[in-house]
Amino acid sequence: MAVRAVRGAVQLDRDEAGHMDEQVGTLLTAILERNGLTAEDLISIWFTATPDLHSDFPAAAARKLGIVDVPLICAQELDIDGAMPRVVRVLAHIESDRARADINHVYLGTAAALRKDIAQ
Repeated sequence: MAVRAVRGAVQLDRDEAGHMDEQVGTLLTAILERNGLTAEDLISIWFTATPDLHSDFPAAAARKLGIVDVPLICAQELDIDGAMPRVVRVLAHIESDRARADINHVYLGTAAALRKDIAQ
């Protein structure tokens, strides 16, 4: 079993805790489903949020999904002029038999523009 990394992102419509929970939950669920994973396959997850998001920690959405025994951490993205606003990004470390090329990175909605080269 190899250690792999899965990337993903979602752009929020607004900075509200309930909306963040919903959108980040949808992103995490898509990452798990598209890669045939369960919470048992997760090693750790890094979340970043753009500086305009203040309503909640993105990791709180993972806990609400039942991901309770996986190390999670949140950080703030760099404040770059012209960057897409209200974005939560994910970097999940997983155990998987999939080849690196077979990992499905998930960029939902408008966040797909961030990584057109790997967005599913």
